[in-house]
Amino acid sequence: MAQLIDGYVLTPQGFLRGFVEISDGRITRIEGEAVTESQVRHDKLELPIVLPGFIDVHVHGGGGHDTMEGGDAALQMSRLHVRHGTTAMLATTMTAPLAEIEMALAALGPVCRERAPNAARVLGVHLEGPYINPGKLGAQPDFAKPASMAEIQALNALAPIKLITLAPEMAGTLDLIGELRAAGFQVQIGHTAGTYEDGVAAINKGAGGFTHLFNAMTGLHHREPGMVGAALAHARYAEIIPDLLHVHPGAIRVAMRSIPCTFCVTDSTAAAGMPDGDYKLGSHTVTKCMGGVRLPDGTLAGSTLTMDQALRNLVWLGLEIADASKRVSTYAAEYMGLSDRGQLVVGAWADLVVMDRELQLQRVVVEGEEIDLV
Repeated sequence: MAQLIDGYVLTPQGFLRGFVEISDGRITRIEGEAVTESQVRHDKLELPIVLPGFIDVHVHGGGGHDTMEGGDAALQMSRLHVRHGTTAMLATTMTAPLAEIEMALAALGPVCRERAPNAARVLGVHLEGPYINPGKLGAQPDFAKPASMAEIQALNALAPIKLITLAPEMAGTLDLIGELRAAGFQVQIGHTAGTYEDGVAAINKGAGGFTHLFNAMTGLHHREPGMVGAALAHARYAEIIPDLLHVHPGAIRVAMRSIPCTFCVTDSTAAAGMPDGDYKLGSHTVTKCMGGVRLPDGTLAGSTLTMDQALRNLVWLGLEIADASKRVSTYAAEYMGLSDRGQLVVGAWADLVVMDRELQLQRVVVEGEEIDLV
């Protein structure tokens, strides 16, 4: 039986006051009267706002669990984040000895193959390390190493790797980027001490984006533009963490003005959705306090951000709801080549969130399944 969800429905053409029809996990019909965002915000009918489900391509943990634990960690993470509107995600690894990465990916394989009830769709893996610059570890453990196509292919056999973060200035990495793209992997530049020229060369080889822009990369100087300069001058896509701790609001505005499809990630850790205290991030112990997560030396170590809060933060910064929605859904889907997620169109997966006028979640639907938010 078809299900109808009423409200102000955000389509690629704008808002409609109408409904979405869902059948067999897909969107089968969208109808309604076109309205402006101003009408959505001020209409006294107070109908709910229906947006595409959020897509997060950089998730280390949540609900007390970390990707690198293996076991059912990714399942538990996906159940925490789906309650905050994330309908599809990439489980993200840490730099670690190869055996530990293999263990984590072996556990991720079944989770990627079949979505569990009351869980987000785990699309695959974001391999963040170990192929990074040991001088720009950030919160990554000190196990950086050169990249190898054979090793990446072997890991991909355990669980589908969809995204790889690389430092292009490391020996042999630049030439590998083209091979990885040809093999179907999306490549991002991150944890890098590379120059502006290194960044431009990597983009020309096929690198598609930048990992948590501004963080763990060479900054912008007017005589040495650095990796940030390469991103701002040449990129179409880049991740950004809008928790208002990792990146100053002004820098977020710079990124969105310079990089057309800047999109949000949480970079969330096991501490997301949990009380203050100590948690694991790969082999590190991190402490959650005052809304952030840090190593003992004070280094920011991922976040406690969820995607619904990311959306609210963007609107607080002054973005229209429609623009903010693209940055938590549509652009990430485009970047990952997902034509049937990240937008509300007929034929797409029925991944959507229903929010009130304050952008608080009321309902989450994943592939047609109503998620229990309690």
